This record gives sequence, C-alpha cells and structure tokens, in this order.
Amino acid sequence: MTQLLTPVDALLHWTQEHPERVYLRQPIAGEFQERTWAMVADETARIAAGLQAQGLERGDKVAILAKNSAEWFIIDLAITMAGCVSVPIYSTANADTVRYILEHSESKLIVVGKLDNPDAQAKGIPEGIARMAMPYPTIESEHQWSDWLKQYEPLAEPAQWQEQDIMTLIYTSGSTGEPKGAEVSFGAYRAGSLGWMEVFQPTKEDRAISYLPLAHITERVLLQGVSLYNGGVVVSFVESLDTFADNLQSVQPTMFLSVPRLWARFQQAVFEKLPPKKLHFLLKVPVIGGLIRKKIRTNLGLHHARLLGCGSAPVAPALLEWYRDKLGLNIAQAWGMTENMAYGTVNLPYRADKYDTIGKASPGVELKISDEGELLMRSEAMMTGYYKHPELNDEFFSDGWMHTGDKGSIDADGYVKIIGRVKESFKTTKGKYVAPVPIEQKLAENSMVEQVCVCGQALTQPIALVVLADELHHHSQEQIVNSLTRTVKEVNSQIESHARIAHVLVVDQQWSIENGLLTPTLKIRRPQIEKHYDALIHQQHSQLVDFERDDNWGR
Repeated sequence: MTQLLTPVDALLHWTQEHPERVYLRQPIAGEFQERTWAMVADETARIAAGLQAQGLERGDKVAILAKNSAEWFIIDLAITMAGCVSVPIYSTANADTVRYILEHSESKLIVVGKLDNPDAQAKGIPEGIARMAMPYPTIESEHQWSDWLKQYEPLAEPAQWQEQDIMTLIYTSGSTGEPKGAEVSFGAYRAGSLGWMEVFQPTKEDRAISYLPLAHITERVLLQGVSLYNGGVVVSFVESLDTFADNLQSVQPTMFLSVPRLWARFQQAVFEKLPPKKLHFLLKVPVIGGLIRKKIRTNLGLHHARLLGCGSAPVAPALLEWYRDKLGLNIAQAWGMTENMAYGTVNLPYRADKYDTIGKASPGVELKISDEGELLMRSEAMMTGYYKHPELNDEFFSDGWMHTGDKGSIDADGYVKIIGRVKESFKTTKGKYVAPVPIEQKLAENSMVEQVCVCGQALTQPIALVVLADELHHHSQEQIVNSLTRTVKEVNSQIESHARIAHVLVVDQQWSIENGLLTPTLKIRRPQIEKHYDALIHQQHSQLVDFERDDNWGR
C-alpha cells in the first residue's frame, strides 16, 4: 500500500479491486444500509464535485461538525478529492469552541450532520460560512447532501497531492487553554495508518464499529485509515446512544477499541445482573463458568473479538485484569497523541505479564526518556506543526524528537508505563511533589468509582474528588463509605506519607463534556475541576469519606 499516498488513492484502488464488496454499514431506523466500495467512491466523487461548484479553491478549509456516520467518511474523502483541507470539530463542541475553530482555521464551508444540540451549536457558526447538511435532522443549511448527489456528476479528476501537503487540521481537545490545530500531512497520516495495519494485521473477515469521535485522531487513523488502506475491514456505525448496545451486539466486531470509562461501564452493567461475589463464585464452577463467560461476552457484543484495545486516558490495571481473568478478554493498552497520529506504543502482540503497561514502541517508532523523566518519541507519523503557532513548534520538537508531555519509564523489555503528565504534579504545603495519576489509578480499582481527580496544591495532604457510578443509587451511604474507606486505606498503605489521601469527597455531578469538566476524549480537565470544587476542596472535613451533599444519599 506504500504506493497509495492519500485515502482517496486507496478508495479508488479498492473500488477497482472489488467494487461490489461492502465497505460501510449505516443503521437507519434499526436497519443497516450497506454501501459497497463502488457506491462510496461514486458518492464521494459527486460530493467532491459539489464542493468545487461552491467556488472552493485548492487548500481551502472545510469543517465537519457531526457524529460518526458513513457520510462522515465520505465527506472527509470528498474534501481531499476536491483539493481542500478538512477541519473536523467534535460533535459535542459548544458554540464558543465551534466559532473559535471555524475562525481560527478560516473555514469557508461547514458540513453538519447528526448532533445532540444543533440549535445551540448553530450560534457558533459565523455569518458568511456556507452550510451543507448530511441527510439527518441537523443545523439548518442552504445546501443538502441528497441534492448534491442528484445535482452533480462524479468529479472526473481527483486533486493530486504530495506527501508534505496538509491533509487535515486536527484540533486538540483543549484540556488546557484553547484548542490547537495540528497540521497532519498526507505522508504522516499514511505512515500512521500503515503502521497500525502492521500491528493489527487486518483481514477481509474483520468487522469494526465506529463510535469514538472521528474528530479525534485515534478513530481517524486506527479505524478509518486502517480500513481504507487495508481494503478489507467492514465498518459499521451506531445509530444513536440509545441503540449503541444493540448495534454493538448486532455487529459482533472482531476489532474493538474503547476508552477506560466505557470499559468500566460495561463492567458495571455485568455487576448489575450478577453481583461481583456471585459472579466470582459461578465462574469457578466447571462448565457453568464457561457458559456464563460466553454469555457475558456475547451480550456485550464481544464474543468474536480477536483484538481489544484501550487508550485515550489512564486506566486502572485492576479493570484490565478483571476482563482478562474473569471473561477471558485480553484488552491491550495503547498510547498515542494527536501530534503523532495516535501511533506510539501498544501491547500487541498481547503479553499478559505486561497488561499494566501501555505496551512497547510500535514498528518504526523510537522512544527515550529525557533527563527530566519525560517520554520523547519520533517516527514518520508526526504532525508538521501547530497551525498558526510556529512559536509552539520549537517547544514541542527538539532535534527531531517530539516532547510528549508525559512522564514515563521504560523497562528492560522496552515496555512503557506512564506516570502522569509533566505539568500535572502538584506541591503540598509540605513542599513535596505528588503525581496524581498513579494514585487515581489505584483508587479507580474500586468499581464504585467512575471518575476521580486527586488534587492538593497548597493543601497539607492530597484529597480525592470522586464521582460514583450511576448504578450505585440503590446502595446505602454506609455501604459506600465502608467500601471507599477500605480502598483509601489500602491505597495509602502503598504510597509515601506525603502523598497519602486525607479525604475522599464524593461529589454530586457527573463530569461531562457538556459541563466542561471532561475533554471530548473523556480525559478529566484538572484546572476546571479544581476551580469548580475550590470551596469544597478547602473546607474542613472530619470524615475520611465525605459527601458534597448528604441528603443525596438518604437511601
């Protein structure tokens, strides 16, 4: 595939090789509508012709604001085919973020699709930017997808590109400050996609489901890029959040990548039907244990999965251990960033003894630890730089090495552990630094804990803010206090005295993208969380486990 530079080159190649093979499956009203490679190529060429008909010139930016769908793949390909640069925006972005990205990127047109809050987000689209709507209820637009398919003949001559040309601007999720646009070249995108192909070894029998945001580099490379350059993986989509479980069960993917929060929710769903102690007992019973294990995997939609992955945010090793030991599901951790095409490390081929690492360097990736303990990397799959921010590039790149911002360690076998972010460590009034991530991972081993943030700047001892899993509302306050108390005492016995947790504060509100406490990739936003709970953090607490409001737990 090295001769195929762009995703459009790959699309046209596979359309020649097997035009009638199914590529994309979009559920509509509960039924999957299938598109073959030939159908995808035809639709792409017609939409590309529509883009050119709007007077867009080579290099103009076209934004995409939509949830994942077959049309998302197609518009992304059409933008490249038409000679433009795509600018994806998270479907959950608020109006201010939408406006910032559109203005910063100087986008000339925005394509809108499935959205949860179209009316609110529409306020972020400046006047003068044309709108085109995918065939779903969405933001009011002057151009319609279905009209373009009828109105325009397929574009005869796709735009030609060089390796160094910019294919897309991927705006980082902005855990600190405004989002930054990473310039992704065609060469870097192809390198990341081919690298993951070498790791995954996909075949024509593989099935994947696209639900992680395509505006993020992970889904864009690991699923979209791999499926395009490989030409064999069939990609299905999710109709809505309500149908996610049914869609997943229907597809029964062979390749499934997710984030820690969703793996934890899957576990909670299992516990809702079979409490941990009962499940543990039944799984040990010969024959019955095997049947239960198979039924759980099937109900999750993962019985045929040959490849399972977890990334995007720190995960509690105990959660991965539970899946491996109880369900026989080996979840490989992986690590990457927007700036390196999400292509860095992975625990594949899977090694059970390295389950608590993020794996080792992927093919073609070099890693090292700086004198300051920062993980540095380099490969062909790296961004060109930050759009309109050349001053940041000198900080980010040094002698060809990329500064990841992650503190890490590399063992004798080359496997990597992330200790935390370089800038996340805080100093207590005792004058000693505390790295919060390892402590958070230990606390999250309690299945009651869905979200956790350890903080302690200017405090005598660190404290932990905790959001409990939704499924716990039938538990009494006493049960919750006893469980969290045991966990805190166990964690404190394993860490140095200055880092021990003084209090766990159970907060009422779920942290979400919508309330600004999570990034679109579900990482916690520490500065925002600490600011939001500043008064609570600095209150006097006499109990080891305390609640933001006790009256929420009178059950």
